[in-house]
This record gives sequence, structure tokens and C-alpha cells, in this order.
Amino acid sequence: MKVTDKITITNEDNMQLMSRYEDNHFDLAIVDPPYGYGNKETAILNFRMEAQEKQWNIAPRDEYFKELFRVSKNQIIWGGNYFPFIWGYGGRCFIYWHKGNPVPNFADGELAWTSFDKNAIQIDYRYYGNLEGNTSASKKHHPTQKPIQLYESVLMKLAKEGDRILDTHLGSGSIAIACHNRKFNLTACELDKEYFEASIKRIKQQIAQQRLF
Repeated sequence: MKVTDKITITNEDNMQLMSRYEDNHFDLAIVDPPYGYGNKETAILNFRMEAQEKQWNIAPRDEYFKELFRVSKNQIIWGGNYFPFIWGYGGRCFIYWHKGNPVPNFADGELAWTSFDKNAIQIDYRYYGNLEGNTSASKKHHPTQKPIQLYESVLMKLAKEGDRILDTHLGSGSIAIACHNRKFNLTACELDKEYFEASIKRIKQQIAQQRLF
């Protein structure tokens, strides 16, 4: 689906998507794959825990990462600490997202492995529970949803003008909104139909709201 002239999103398996592209087609892949520490979704929605029968948290197989590295020149992989074998691909520029989370049962930050040979980067952006930055966050569309501002910071620090971006796990669609805001070309996919439809709706609403101002 062509959401804008720069953003294309499909409802399909990521291996199917990547198989259509030649080597190094994308300049940068920014992905947030399942970490594989559980098989059932446990999400914080409206300040309560809800168990949903979605098998979204199964870690990708090795073939996924091989294909990801084939079609992209550089990679940013959230949860890189859960996939230590990718460290062998090089890169020393880890991203640490500091959430400023005071809740003991939740992580204070998240790590992303990158293929870049640069110093590590820390991004401070408060995001937990019902707070985003200094304001109340809107309802989450996905249990591992990341803020738009986080993706914008990543793009501005590590992407170059004109880069073609790939996301194989669209989730809530935050990266699509960030790419739209920063004028990057994005190709993305989401396997789950409900998440796909919810993300498309969210992206279109965000773009429509921006046009009002």
C-alpha cells in the first residue's frame, strides 16, 4: 500500500518482502524484531495488563538476519543485546534509549545494536506507562510501541538525506510517521493484519492532523 509518495507499507511476511529486493537495495534497516522471551503478548493498555493470544514474540530465525544484512547496507536492530551473534558483523555504535522509568518492574532503557563504526549514542526521552516526554501519552497501538520522537532522533543522528529505509516489523507505525516528518523514503511490512490496519489508520490520522496546521 502506498501511504504517501515516500512511504510504502504491506501486510505480509518480512522474508517475502525482502526476497523482492536486490543486494544492498536499502541504505538503512531500522528494525524492532521480537526478542523471544515469551510466546504470548502481555501488553500495558489503559494502565492494566491484558493477555492476548498473539504469537508475536517469537524471535526471528537466523535466515531472517542473513536476509536483512543482504538487502541493507547498514542496520539498526532494537534489542540487539538479545541477539549477540549479530555483534560479529561489526559495528560499535550501540544506541541506548534512556526512558527515565521510575517503575521497578520495567526497564529503565533499551539497547539497539548498529552496524555503524561510531561512538555509542544515548537518547534521553521519557516514555513509560501513561507518560511520553512531559505529557500524557495517547493510547498504545502495540505492546512494544516506541515513540515517534525516538525514531526521529535516530534518523537525524544516523541516516543521510536520500536514504532508503527498511522496517520489517512495523508494529504501531511510529517509524513511518517519523520518516514522513523527516522526509525519508520508507518500505515496511507488518505480518499481523490487526496491527497493520491499526498502524495505517494511525499514520493517516497523524498526517491529516499535520496538514491542519
